[in-house]
Amino acid sequence: MITHRDVGANGIRLYIAEAGAGPLVILCHGFPESWYSWRHQLPALAGAGFHAVAPDMRGYGGTDAPAAVDAYHMLHLVGDVVGLVKALGHEQALLVGHDWGAAVVWQAALLRSDLFPAVAALSVPFRPRGAAAPLRLLRKAGLDNHYWFYFQEEGVAEREFERDPRLALRRMFTGLSGEGSPLTVPAGHGFLDGMTEAPDLPTWLTEADLDTMTADFVRTGFRGGLHWYRNLDRNWELLAPWAGATITQPALFIAGSNDPVIAPIGGRSPIAAMQAALPQLAPPVLIDGAGHFIQQERPDDVNAALLPFLTACARPPS
Repeated sequence: MITHRDVGANGIRLYIAEAGAGPLVILCHGFPESWYSWRHQLPALAGAGFHAVAPDMRGYGGTDAPAAVDAYHMLHLVGDVVGLVKALGHEQALLVGHDWGAAVVWQAALLRSDLFPAVAALSVPFRPRGAAAPLRLLRKAGLDNHYWFYFQEEGVAEREFERDPRLALRRMFTGLSGEGSPLTVPAGHGFLDGMTEAPDLPTWLTEADLDTMTADFVRTGFRGGLHWYRNLDRNWELLAPWAGATITQPALFIAGSNDPVIAPIGGRSPIAAMQAALPQLAPPVLIDGAGHFIQQERPDDVNAALLPFLTACARPPS
């Protein structure tokens, strides 16, 4: 049974969904989602003997959404997860993240190995800190049409997404699942213009699911989630003290083979780079034919990969 409540952590109010009892597993969602994206994992984890908790992340759903852009940089985001562990009465937590939640999980592992003994990330691989800020690197690579740039100016993407939140979510979920869509925005167009929209919802997404997720964004808008993107270069600056540091904990990476996020940029495979940087990375799991929203698209395959990994990591050493 999934229950819901508010929890105070890191100076804000987090809305959480939770199930089960046992070692703590925190599930961090991405953009544009909510705790609901983990609806298939919460009962599975509870059934395997875990206390599974999926918060609405900062700026989303029932969780507080500070107004300032710089309230969404990575130290705040990691701080929310750190505060949640303590607020729930646990000493440690296993972390699982998808999309932006995966980025939070990777950095939480890097910054607080004492709290997070193992991590699993979906769809977004670990990227070591680059020689320059992310947006500058994209420009240098000639990728000025990358969607990260489109999301930078306050109000632009908000207007596009909030014109019809249900249509925006439908295009995102169908456009980045299965066949995938390019992550570029041609001049004079919006982000959603490039999303391939199927006439029918995919089998993994029902009208009721879409209703549930749309209701949050009708109420809150998309500003909070978009502010995460507006801290990309600020995150690079703030994380300078950890440049070259290694995630030494056991780690797992799961992605869909059709996810455009794992496509090489500049000819370099992000998965290969990640494998070289993480000494305890388990063999990456690529789910054939799946797209970006993998825990929703292919929950049985994701659970089959997650549960043995988390169970082994939660077991006390002999």
